[in-house]
Amino acid sequence: MEIKDPFWGLFSSVNNKYLTIYKEWCRVKVSKEFHRIGCNSVHYPIRKEEVFMMKELKPIKEGKVREIYDNGDSLIMVATDRISCFDVILNNVVTKKGTVLTQMSKFWFDLTEDILPNHMISVDVKDMPEFFQQEKFDGNSMMCRKLEMLPIECIVRGYITGSGWASYQKTGKVCGIELPEGLKESDKLPEPIYTPSTKAEIGDHDENISYEQSIAHLEKYFPGKGAEYAEKLRDYTIALYKKCADYALSKGIIIADTKFEFGLDENGNIVIGDEMLTPDSSRFWPADGYEPGHGQPSFDKQFARDWLKANDGNHDWTLPQEIVDKTIEKYLQAYEMLTGKPLA
Repeated sequence: MEIKDPFWGLFSSVNNKYLTIYKEWCRVKVSKEFHRIGCNSVHYPIRKEEVFMMKELKPIKEGKVREIYDNGDSLIMVATDRISCFDVILNNVVTKKGTVLTQMSKFWFDLTEDILPNHMISVDVKDMPEFFQQEKFDGNSMMCRKLEMLPIECIVRGYITGSGWASYQKTGKVCGIELPEGLKESDKLPEPIYTPSTKAEIGDHDENISYEQSIAHLEKYFPGKGAEYAEKLRDYTIALYKKCADYALSKGIIIADTKFEFGLDENGNIVIGDEMLTPDSSRFWPADGYEPGHGQPSFDKQFARDWLKANDGNHDWTLPQEIVDKTIEKYLQAYEMLTGKPLA
């Protein structure tokens, strides 16, 4: 049986996205009709590889940097090349940044499986639906288990810097935690401290809260479980940081601070999700030349933050290209130092 298509010539003469959409529509309609009438073959003016064209997918959630796709019993998390600072998405694209975030998260997930399970299933697009087997998804996509995410960002600080340093100068405390007198900027703390925050929607700001407030916050969402979850999040956060900070230091990088996010799996177990110890979620300093008493050079987006601060009110949330280039250079350098190999 041959189907004549009056629209084929029109669409095939136009090299744009409508041809792709139309071919997929044709494939679905023809397949359904042939199945209905009992035919198992079709002669149609679409190349063989186009008959099985991928289904177009749309993200179910878009964050500041990541896009989340529903894959039935799993999720596909795509790290884009967007960059955000101060909870604002900048107008720039930082090429390869998404791949660095995904591959570095994979590295840390693999390294810390002995402490806590993670949500990663695969970063190989061959394990994902055909839609993701495109060049733009290769390297920056991760298939993950579905989790019920806990509404806390778990921040751990091993050194005093950033907002922690500002708070200490005013009160001698960070998120309600009393610290020793006489600390200098960038000093290593006697022990890492856990300083949770709430999770903000895009455009809003995360709010630092005390450990006691984190119990109350979790209790609102999980009645009867607030204290238990808060304690586990704190203990897992500190344990993960200690192991990874020791490893990073052996590779020449100081992890000054970082944040983790956790969720519950189908059995109610706490699992680490989202990203892990990337230049987006952490402050990475070179160990060589480290000296307390001032800010430190970094391998993370602090470089971009510093430029925005220095040009407050005169940037329209757009970085100069030289700052963009320097930022990805730092991301790539951190990846290579930590993993021992260049980004593929």
